[in-house]
Order: sequence, then structure tokens, then C-alpha cells
Amino acid sequence: MRRRTFDIILTAVGAVLAAGLLLAGGLLTWGYSFANSTVHDQLAAQEIYFPAQGSDALKSDEIGPYLNKYAGQKLTTGAQAEAYADHFIKVHLGEIAGGKTYAQISSEAQANPDDAKLAGQVQTLFRGETLRGMLLNAYAFWKFGQIALYSAIAAFAGALILLVLTGLGYRHARTVSPENQLFESAAA
Repeated sequence: MRRRTFDIILTAVGAVLAAGLLLAGGLLTWGYSFANSTVHDQLAAQEIYFPAQGSDALKSDEIGPYLNKYAGQKLTTGAQAEAYADHFIKVHLGEIAGGKTYAQISSEAQANPDDAKLAGQVQTLFRGETLRGMLLNAYAFWKFGQIALYSAIAAFAGALILLVLTGLGYRHARTVSPENQLFESAAA
């Protein structure tokens, strides 16, 4: 096989791969934008705000270190949703029934249908766990968006490298003599 032919084939493959990476990067960027904006819009619509800086709600060692950086802010990102769910709602839910879960308290309430205190705890735990679950789902979709962003950056970087190598390959193909064989010593 002639060296020039081999160079042209190899650089054409590089160009096709670069185009594929550019397409993948574009789709990943769209995925990031979609996930990020959807999570933001849905969380912003809930009108959830973190407690104000210096408030008693942030004094607990289980809450303050995780939420102080968001004090007074509106909850609009996946990272904020995770912090609020895991370090605010979860802490407060743990205080309701001595650390028991919704499932445990619900079973107790079913065994004692006349216990109004248990019924109230069931409702509070159910609502709290539901909100917590929704916030953690928002966090998960936001995290997928972040992964898509980093993947898009990697795809664009890979495409750039392949485009440079493709350009160098075509330049090399033009400088090689048409008579040169790929493995000259083997052909001789």
C-alpha cells in the first residue's frame, strides 16, 4: 500500500471520529442545559428558602456546617436540593418520632388506629419524606446534567485533538512522494 493512500485513509477516519465527537459534544451540551434549566425552574417554582444567616435553625452541628453557605438563598440547584434534603429535612424528620421512619410509624399507627399522636406523626413523616425524595430526585437529575457537561468538554477536547491530527495527517500526505510504499523495506 502506498504511504500517501494510507495517510489519507487514516486522516479521513480521524476526521469522521472528530465529527462524531463534535456531534456527541453538542448533544451532551444540550443534555446539560436541559437538565440544569429544568431542575432550576422546577425548584425555583417551589419557593423554598434556606434559613437566614445566624438563625437558630442553622445552629445545630447536624445542619449548620452544610447549610450556612446557602443561608437566606432560594433553593434553585441540585447541590442545594441535596443539602436541604439530607441536612435539614432529614434532621427534622429524625426528631419527630425518635428517629423512626415513616414505615415504622405507619405500622405502629395501623396497630393503634385510635392513637391521634401516631396518626399525626405518620402524616408529618409522609409529607417530609415525600418532599425529601423529590428534592433528591432533582439532585440526581442535576448531577446527570453535570456529568453531561464534563463529558461534553471531554468530547470537544477530543474532537479538537483529532482535528489537529487530521490536519497534520493531510499535510503529511501531501509531502510524501506518491511512489513511497508504507513498508518500503518489506517491499524491497
